[in-house]
Amino acid sequence: MIRSILLTAFLMTSGTIFCQSLKTASYQDGSQKLNGLVTSNAGKKLPGVLILPAWKGIDDEAKTAAIELEKQGYIAFIADIYGEGNIPTDSDTAAKTSGYYKKNYEAYQKRISLALEQLKKNGAIPNKIAVIGYCFGGTGALESTRGNLPVAGVVSIHGSIGKDQTRKNGPISTKILVENPADDKGVTPEDYNNLIKEMNEGNADWQIITYAHSKHTFTDLKSPDYNEVMAKRAWNHTLMFLKEILK
Repeated sequence: MIRSILLTAFLMTSGTIFCQSLKTASYQDGSQKLNGLVTSNAGKKLPGVLILPAWKGIDDEAKTAAIELEKQGYIAFIADIYGEGNIPTDSDTAAKTSGYYKKNYEAYQKRISLALEQLKKNGAIPNKIAVIGYCFGGTGALESTRGNLPVAGVVSIHGSIGKDQTRKNGPISTKILVENPADDKGVTPEDYNNLIKEMNEGNADWQIITYAHSKHTFTDLKSPDYNEVMAKRAWNHTLMFLKEILK
């Protein structure tokens, strides 16, 4: 159920001010209440993008991405992975909570699947949906492919790309874009090579773009890792990919 406006952004273009809003959309995973956000064009029949936020839950980077995607003609839905009452307030808690879902990947895939259903209920064309994710959400974007969720493509943005190697690789029908910061200490050469092996064994349509002089959260305006030039390039690459697979 969509409730009151949570965030309003005023965007200046050619001297004209546009007002775009995100609205809370509540849904359930059993007894756990989840509070996602959806763009103000909800209800129209448009391509959709599910946004998976970073490890502290829905943040400004995810909200900004949603509003920008609405400008591009997409319905955007930001998933609530953790649920009401479980949002981390510090990095230690975020690490523990996100770590649970990385380990219990089927629970993560289920929360992503529930959010995809909400995106469809809000008007997204079922065969024109993509997933993008930041950091922990980038891991979730890859889990969308591993769980064979019904999406056209995924974008993992400075995500944790490693996978438990006891998990078998399988066929991958989803197109994949990985946006990888060159200086991300959380991504090992082994993780990188194993991901390529996984995608090749799955016969995936994939690409990895590596951004020079970029640390982990290089796309986050509020992060000390922010790299303006590379962040803009990454966003343009995201839009190009989404246009190819959804329009």
